[in-house]
Amino acid sequence: MSLVCVPFILFMVMNKQIWIFAVFATLVLACGNADNSDKSVVPTSSSSDAVADGGANVSNETTTASVVDPAFKPFDIYTDKGSILNHYVPSGFMPDGKCVTLNETWQEGCHSGKTCIRVVYGVQCSREDQQWAGVYWLNPANNWGHRKGGFNLTGAQKLTFWAKGESGGEQISEFSVGGIANEYPDTDLASIGPVILSSEWRQYTIDLRGKDLSYISGGFAWTANVTANPESCIFYLDDIRFE
Repeated sequence: MSLVCVPFILFMVMNKQIWIFAVFATLVLACGNADNSDKSVVPTSSSSDAVADGGANVSNETTTASVVDPAFKPFDIYTDKGSILNHYVPSGFMPDGKCVTLNETWQEGCHSGKTCIRVVYGVQCSREDQQWAGVYWLNPANNWGHRKGGFNLTGAQKLTFWAKGESGGEQISEFSVGGIANEYPDTDLASIGPVILSSEWRQYTIDLRGKDLSYISGGFAWTANVTANPESCIFYLDDIRFE
């Protein structure tokens, strides 16, 4: 209460009049509000300022959220053979390329577009060799981390692709993203598997949330082995992309 209110208090005590008390009560409330006016909370910046500045106009006294990357645009690995949207090259044949045939221009029964990928894993060949095989999509072609070529895919939440088997029941040991080592290593690795394919197209997802995708030269890979595929293993891939 301010000193301005004190005379009114004395006046009330001396006269003891009800109407004086009413006046006093009104003045006390007014004075009390005046005293508390300098204690009100004033925002450090208006909401309109925050919107105008893209949310960056935040006081140093407040806790700021981490910077959010712009929305990630889909980044294709394969959509159709020859598409300018494609990235990475299926050039990393493992362990030696003897037992895998890969056709990127297959046109029968594709999931979408004009072409898809047909993969023939030669089980009999592999049984006489190293019992397993696979292919890496690399950038640039044949780059096992001995030179620069990784893409910054920060912001991607997942890699999606469509796959089906020739007969159904084909088993892929692993589908993966990243994992290239050597002088220029990938910054992370993610995978799913084993995956048993259907004879119908199905979409699969590799979860990339929380992964460091700032440098990825091994965009996509698969591996299979003769133990899980004793007779044959022919399968198809289409619409492979980061999202």
